[in-house]
Amino acid sequence: MDIRATGAAPDILTPEAAVRSITPGSRIFLGSACATPQALIAALEAMASPPADVELVSFVAGMPPGGSPALRSRFRHRIFFVGSDMRAAVASGLADYVPIALDEVPALLASGRLRIDLALLQVSPPDPRGFVSLGVSVELGPAVLATGCRAIAEMLPGMPRTHGESFVPAGRFAALVPVTGGVAEYLHPPLDAEVARRVARHAASVIEDGSTLHVGMGRLPNEALRHLADRRDLGFHGDVVMDGVLDLVEAGALTGARKRSYPGRVVASRAFGSARLYAALDDNPLFAFLPIERACDQALLASEPKLVSLTQAFAVDLTGQATVDHAEGTLYGGISTQPAFLRAAARSAGGKPIICLPATAPDGQSNIRDLLPPGAAVGVPRADVHFVATEHGIAHLFGKSLRERALALIEIADPAHRPALLDAAKARGLLPAGQRLASQRPYPVEEERRVALKDGAEVLIRPTRAGDAPAVQALFHRLSEEDRYTRFFARLRSLSQQEAERLCNVDHDTAVAFLAVTGPREAEEAVASACYFLDPRSNLAEVAYMVAPAWQGRGLGAALQSRLQDYAQARGVRGFVAAILPRNARMKRLAATSAGRVTIEREEDEVRMTIMFEAPA
Repeated sequence: MDIRATGAAPDILTPEAAVRSITPGSRIFLGSACATPQALIAALEAMASPPADVELVSFVAGMPPGGSPALRSRFRHRIFFVGSDMRAAVASGLADYVPIALDEVPALLASGRLRIDLALLQVSPPDPRGFVSLGVSVELGPAVLATGCRAIAEMLPGMPRTHGESFVPAGRFAALVPVTGGVAEYLHPPLDAEVARRVARHAASVIEDGSTLHVGMGRLPNEALRHLADRRDLGFHGDVVMDGVLDLVEAGALTGARKRSYPGRVVASRAFGSARLYAALDDNPLFAFLPIERACDQALLASEPKLVSLTQAFAVDLTGQATVDHAEGTLYGGISTQPAFLRAAARSAGGKPIICLPATAPDGQSNIRDLLPPGAAVGVPRADVHFVATEHGIAHLFGKSLRERALALIEIADPAHRPALLDAAKARGLLPAGQRLASQRPYPVEEERRVALKDGAEVLIRPTRAGDAPAVQALFHRLSEEDRYTRFFARLRSLSQQEAERLCNVDHDTAVAFLAVTGPREAEEAVASACYFLDPRSNLAEVAYMVAPAWQGRGLGAALQSRLQDYAQARGVRGFVAAILPRNARMKRLAATSAGRVTIEREEDEVRMTIMFEAPA
């Protein structure tokens, strides 16, 4: 169409003609990532006499073939995120990294402290009313254009016309440059499949139906989306939308039905993904693309119940502070929008800020560190870190002491690195000298079971962790005096830290323990415990239980016994034994419900019960 008929009068130019007007000393903003104006940049770089002292500013630099654009560039680059294509350029001093949260850049632009003379963007062709769409990269575009700077845009036929706040009058541009082809696609490089699956499974395990998701650009957070297809009424409000979000929409898991703001809609500020994703975005009101400062509005986000922020870090130290823009000795990554979403999720009712990372770096070093690597800055302060997930488990840190944090983080480190981390934590005084870790395995999330009791109440029966000692102590103090006596054969008034650890800091092999808990992961309450200790000579395991008084008589003891027996039989244990007081009728009734042959023998002042498991059919 003739866009001049819309009332706007931008010039229609070739890339070469469009860049001739660039003057020396200009600071030029570039559209980012999948909406980088590649033809204009190529024409600028190819000029016989390029303008001097030009600086190119972008969030994520474009990803043209052939390596880092700044290493081949004749201009300096200023970037807010160090992608893989700019890592070497930053390390060599050819590009400058600005550590700033992306949602704070619009204020920097509005104040004039970051001067922009020219914006080079990529847009859709204009519609009949003369509006172009910023398409897959709204983010900083509106803030840059609001400065009044001169603007030139590539007009890409394949650019989806996204809804929300992405439309700009064509007349706002001094020139439009017709180009051909589709939007640049981006797919994450492959991860170690098993590591990614386990990290994702641990992260997904704390996400409930009705949660509103924010998912960062990292590979691990996006992998977690694959494990949410069985959820119901998820929502999405983030800064970037990728193919995994579309998968959840198509699976019926992501409906946005419970969202308070933008109900039923997917909110984002940019898109990275495949041609399939871009086709789904085109003229689709399901997706609302907002300027980055509005997509990251913390007050709005915090008002959303069950807001979950899934992001990625490169390393976390034993106190919980994380680095997000430094990996393997060089700058990599960036602050992006992580602070806004993590803090908003922390303030959300039922919200969960989750940081994902593999336990081991490509160079073999632990990503759970005694101290952050030299040169690495703290990108997320420890006070803002709530959940940390690796392939070995998930740790909840918020409100925990330095001792509790260190122990929880060591438990989710790679087993090969745990002894050194334990020694380092002791040397720094984070853990007591006698602290030990019985298990050298990943946390067995696959052994968790949600169980409905006789009265309809639901509990989670899960394997214990070393850090569960306070929960075991709290359960002990909820028992009646008689319950304590029948459990421990003594009139105990306290349960020492050492004894509590014996009941939860187990190897999940010869010593096994489960807790029954209620409430969300970040505020669990232990209502019962079950454990067994195997005698290798007889292949029989001594078993014991604790059930809080308010949960007795509701079928919880039988559920714990069944879980413990299933676990034991799967590992070849022949049966359970228990020494009980003669008056412990509750334990006798529990034994009678077991799936096995029960014998009871009186031995002086106690009764010895034996449950021999039936051989599987």
